[in-house]
Amino acid sequence: MTFAPAAATVGMVGAGQLARMTQAAATALGIRLRVLAAHADDAAAQVVPDARVGDWGSLTDLRAFAAGCDVLTFDHELVAPEHLATLAADGVPLAPPPEGKLLAQDKLHQRHTLAAAGLPVPAFAEVAAPEDVRAFAQAHDWPVVLKSARGGYDGRGVWVCDTAQDLPARWAEAVRAGALLVEAHVPIATEVAVLTARTAAGATVTYPVVETVQEDGICTETHVPARLDPAVLARASRVGEAVADAAGAVGLCAVELFVADDGAVLVNELALRPHNSGHWTIEGAATSQFANHLRAVLGWPLGATEATAPAVVTVNVLGPEATSEAQGGLDPAVRVPSALAAPGAQVHWYGKMPRPGRKLGHVTVAGDDHAEALRQARAAAHHLGGEEGSL
Repeated sequence: MTFAPAAATVGMVGAGQLARMTQAAATALGIRLRVLAAHADDAAAQVVPDARVGDWGSLTDLRAFAAGCDVLTFDHELVAPEHLATLAADGVPLAPPPEGKLLAQDKLHQRHTLAAAGLPVPAFAEVAAPEDVRAFAQAHDWPVVLKSARGGYDGRGVWVCDTAQDLPARWAEAVRAGALLVEAHVPIATEVAVLTARTAAGATVTYPVVETVQEDGICTETHVPARLDPAVLARASRVGEAVADAAGAVGLCAVELFVADDGAVLVNELALRPHNSGHWTIEGAATSQFANHLRAVLGWPLGATEATAPAVVTVNVLGPEATSEAQGGLDPAVRVPSALAAPGAQVHWYGKMPRPGRKLGHVTVAGDDHAEALRQARAAAHHLGGEEGSL
């Protein structure tokens, strides 16, 4: 069996917290990580020795960055599909390939592709005018959900129309986002995520199903194992693996799923890269998602994915409303040392300037008891966010 060289260079387009955490995995594996950062103070640019500042929207900058890399991968979905196609035509090894990445970039294309493959997605339709939405609602009932086909994340690019009376205002806002689709509103019991690492040769490993807690479209907590019926978890895992195969994923494929009130599992979003729902794997799994992403994009043997403790909880730290002393707050980074007083708390800080709602870091606690792990993770994360409470 032939593998990429041991001293491989992996180029990652983007230099956010995902690239920052990938650097730690790369160091352990002897991999040279290169990142393309928009700014010299981006989260990953602070810690990756080979950080290049450039514009991921520029084909010229992408070509220059790719030179000397054994493979090019990503920490976001924002590179134009036409640029990816050109890089592939140039012979640049891309992980995932452009046709797979497009499924994460274009929700309408994703829905058509997954539905054609027999995978469960909400009822949907492309819409070009309010009349199209009304016709869809007539067939599927109100409420309905408008989504931008491109560019939405963390709750952005989503507009819920509860009734026909809501439609004019929602449409006026949504239409500015470009191409739109409408979906049937799913009565959600909970949300889960399935992470699969996949090589170009089709070798795969899948992590335990993750239960995710969302607030305003942003993931605030993850729980492993997910607190659901084993039959539902098995169904979710099968769907996640099937999506990774349908996408021809190379690297990590994260599939966010709705679990409906009746136990049905439906694809919500997907990302072909490391993902927020996989941060727990750094301390809580035999192999982190970041290490398996690197191993997968290089075609190296994949690592074991089982949890290393009966309960693993991760709580994200979001930027507070007040972010300066003048506003009555402090940069949460000053609270990192004291947050470590929470027993078992593993704090990851991203080096990002705080602003309201921005993901600044996360806390993971692994242990024998879920309730206690959750209590300690929340205590440390809330302390970092400036909330009073005992650690």
